[in-house]
Amino acid sequence: MIKATVYVTIKQSVLDPQGNAVQQALHSMGFQEVGKVRVGKYMEIDLHTTDRALAESRVRAMCDKLLANTVIEDYRFELEGL
Repeated sequence: MIKATVYVTIKQSVLDPQGNAVQQALHSMGFQEVGKVRVGKYMEIDLHTTDRALAESRVRAMCDKLLANTVIEDYRFELEGL
């Protein structure tokens, strides 16, 4: 089994209203040292395969087709196991 950890983030050129809201909330709570905040998604996916190349290909396809909106989001992933 291979475990994929996927990170999806808003591209730097795209406004992040949720990140701005979190930044403002942190400032209002007294965390003035907080600068820019970007909000993203984190996913763990268990793949029932022992073929690392296949796992990489399949996770990339999952990200391109569903997990990330590649127009406005970037993604990266890590594979663990075997």
